[in-house]
Amino acid sequence: MDTPDHAHFAAIPWCARHFGGDRVTVEVPFNRTIKASGEDNLFADTLNSAQGISHMLQVYEEPLSPTDRIEEVKTFATLGSGLNGYASVCHGGLLMTILDEAMGQIVPVNQEKGRIPPGTHMTAYLNMRFFKPVPTPSTILVRARLAKSEGRKTFLEGTIEDENGVVYGRAESLFVQLRSSL
Repeated sequence: MDTPDHAHFAAIPWCARHFGGDRVTVEVPFNRTIKASGEDNLFADTLNSAQGISHMLQVYEEPLSPTDRIEEVKTFATLGSGLNGYASVCHGGLLMTILDEAMGQIVPVNQEKGRIPPGTHMTAYLNMRFFKPVPTPSTILVRARLAKSEGRKTFLEGTIEDENGVVYGRAESLFVQLRSSL
């Protein structure tokens, strides 16, 4: 992969350690691409700046079976001081937004491979617990895990971590597939 985001995170040793392996996919998240429809503008445009989220990259491991779902997506994000709520601390609402967006990437990653049926999924709820303030500027790792699926419901769990695995926040959410597209 040859993008500025990949080069940025490959130069950070603790991030680059997650990129190895034959079944590992490293890519810029879908939400960082500007779309004519205006979808994903928050992450593709508004927050995509040196003072916002200057770089994002997602990493996941392909399961051994081509029919198994991708159970975890890791998203790396470099946060700037334009996201501050307090001096040198990222705003909690933005952290929830980042976690919600990273957790939501599990759906299109699996849909692209035919492992989740096509359709629009939206957050029905997101419950977040904060343990420590996230400093800015900094680079974080957001881990999103598929907890279970029941029909149109996809239950997810996620964390925000630093380079040492210290968990700054934890969330659980429910994504529901809409009955009709927007």
